[in-house]
Amino acid sequence: MRGWIGFAAGMAGYVGLLVLSQRLLAGGIQDQGTRLLVSLMPMLPAAIVCAAVVAIIRRMDEMQRKLQFEALALSFAGTALLTFGYGFLEGEGYPRLSMFVVWPLMALLWTIGTCLGRLRHG
Repeated sequence: MRGWIGFAAGMAGYVGLLVLSQRLLAGGIQDQGTRLLVSLMPMLPAAIVCAAVVAIIRRMDEMQRKLQFEALALSFAGTALLTFGYGFLEGEGYPRLSMFVVWPLMALLWTIGTCLGRLRHG
């Protein structure tokens, strides 16, 4: 339960700091150093989310950890293949994609991997 509380608190903090940072940046901060710090503010609670996910996985039983490991492996390898492949397509004129595309892709593949693992291990 503690891991999920940390996860929820981290996500709430992330959303709050994301909204705040975007408003501050839209307000016209002139100093480049300050703009960089404000841009990175949401990453502080994102680190809390990361730690919470690790804590949640550590408290899982061996089978659940195995399932999550396999799902994460699929996510890692699938993201690498798709992003490298698309990188070659960018060299042929395809539009450049933001790095913000990578994490949702990885999350989608992790979810697919988890669902496949649950079907397989029933």
